Amino acid sequence: MEFLKLSLQGLDEFLVYFSMCIGFVVLFLFIYVHITPYREITLIRQGNSAAAASLSGTLIGFVLPLAAAVEHSVNPYDLTIWATIALAVQLLVYLATRVVLPDIGRDIPAGKVASGVFLGALSAGAGLLNAASMSY
Repeated sequence: MEFLKLSLQGLDEFLVYFSMCIGFVVLFLFIYVHITPYREITLIRQGNSAAAASLSGTLIGFVLPLAAAVEHSVNPYDLTIWATIALAVQLLVYLATRVVLPDIGRDIPAGKVASGVFLGALSAGAGLLNAASMSY
């Protein structure tokens, strides 16, 4: 029984950080799908692979640095700061992609998979660099 007690010692911190992360993911998705000119969830439900690739890569690009922030944070306030930075980076990636591919707002709803994969890859790549940069 002592082993179980020791094993569950950090459960309260786990619950705090995990629930915060779920909240950050929900907030990120809410903001992201409202800044894009198309409705990713509706498009994904309709089988649009471009929207699925784009949103999936963007979500991964946000969750990677969020995970790094959990690992390196000293308290929940610190996590909040770094989650906000991760969110901002992903929004900037989307805006930069719109400069490079100005028709992406039409291409993804039209199901042009190349545009969705490109945006998803840029987002995931930026998230990976963001996560790595948080370790310093």
